[in-house]
Amino acid sequence: MSHPIDATTPPTAPVVVDIPHWIGGRAVPAATGAPTAPVTNPATGLVTGAVPLGGTVEVDAAVAAASAAFPGWRDTALGRRAQVLFAFRELLNARKEEVAAILTAEHGKVLADALGEVSRGLEIVEFACGIPHLLKGGYTENASTRVDVYSIRQPLGVVGVISPFNFPVMVPLWFVPLAIAAGNTVVLKPSEKDPSASVWLGELWREAGLPDGVFNVVHGAKPAVDALLEHPDVASISFVGSTPIAKYVYETGTAHGKRVQALGGAKNHMLVLPDADLDLAADAAVNAGFGSAGERCMAISALVVVEPVADALIARITARIAGLRTGDGALLRDGVGADMGPLVTRAHRDKVAGFVAAGEAEGAELVVDGRGIEADGAPDGFWLGPTLFDRVTPGMSVYTEEIFGPVLSVVRVETYDEGLALINANRYGNGTAIFTNDGGAARRFQNEVQVGMVGINVPIPVPMAYYSFGGWKASLFGDSHAHGLEGVHFFTRGKVVTSRWLDPSHGGINLGFPRND
Repeated sequence: MSHPIDATTPPTAPVVVDIPHWIGGRAVPAATGAPTAPVTNPATGLVTGAVPLGGTVEVDAAVAAASAAFPGWRDTALGRRAQVLFAFRELLNARKEEVAAILTAEHGKVLADALGEVSRGLEIVEFACGIPHLLKGGYTENASTRVDVYSIRQPLGVVGVISPFNFPVMVPLWFVPLAIAAGNTVVLKPSEKDPSASVWLGELWREAGLPDGVFNVVHGAKPAVDALLEHPDVASISFVGSTPIAKYVYETGTAHGKRVQALGGAKNHMLVLPDADLDLAADAAVNAGFGSAGERCMAISALVVVEPVADALIARITARIAGLRTGDGALLRDGVGADMGPLVTRAHRDKVAGFVAAGEAEGAELVVDGRGIEADGAPDGFWLGPTLFDRVTPGMSVYTEEIFGPVLSVVRVETYDEGLALINANRYGNGTAIFTNDGGAARRFQNEVQVGMVGINVPIPVPMAYYSFGGWKASLFGDSHAHGLEGVHFFTRGKVVTSRWLDPSHGGINLGFPRND
């Protein structure tokens, strides 16, 4: 098991690991001469792995393995499926520190945050353990004379999951446990930026007793995605990523006859009313804006403050930022880890820094500048510290674009109605929050705001596993959110059976339209 090391430990050159695919219950190395991409430790800038960039050949192999495994897994008793889910849950819980260390090494998030990600994924696994109850249908006796009608839900077949870099464990676990519990087989295409956790999950599924071929992993970039979207034996696609790619996935997948749920980008607003507890609001803004270096689809990036409390709130946020430590998430200093880690790649760090420069150029007031921060880590890490803008207007790029970094923008408004209109006018509708001590205002907000997930004095309103996760507007393409009962329904198809067991007094020939009497 990996553990954080003391900051005085000298760095050593890492061993570059060849990361395999996971197909048919075993690790499959890259084909000879196949292209690969480097995997880096964001806190050091050093290459730690090489991930194969698969394409049609690898996707075909994974889909073939999943197709071969489907009939047997579909016909496996629900109780047996649930036993595998329970075993997987126990293994994941027992070894969560191990996979958290993998997340920190490849994504850069601090260990505490990585453990939190695994814990939220565990909640979905626990929900999926109840699959016998979740798949219950309905039954009506004597719907017509001696005719019974009942409904059942059946698995789709081979399902594809395309997951992003920011949650290499939690997002796959939004989909994979429910898909498997419902009787499907899975091909996962993880991000090539931090792919090792997906193979680790494959090994854990095998140890839990999952039959070979039920869970498969193919690494790659756009060619692998396209191969999944176009493959005739893939029944559905679940995707999380940016809005332009989500739109492409939805349009391409549905054009090839697939069921698609494609969760896109976000620009999450936090509305602060003058009666709010400003200390609570400041804590929430810092936690939700800078946790995981802002690389969360549920991060708060626009702080909409109803005057006259903006100055007081900004002063509190600035003081809290001054107390944060940005550094290597795997290192301890005096037994304490960093608050915020690096960004995932050098290119992404530079892109976020470009947004900061653009905000300055467009006239926003830069209150705290995270560029050039002296991070507690290697000088070549992909560092950018917490950044705070004030007097941002809706036409500025720091407001209109999803930055996906530790940049918090304050937009000042005069009234609740002005703040609500600003939120509702935004093209994204993933998550939002209101901070107030007025129950009437909170109830009005939850009713009027055009956003899929709403927090009341809760800055990151990520629902529990038994509720669905998903946004509105450009944050979702498709009709189904992730997990909860919507997830169960996405991975199953309804079938209604009308049954009559004949007796000697059947009605004989009648060419009229069937009647329920």
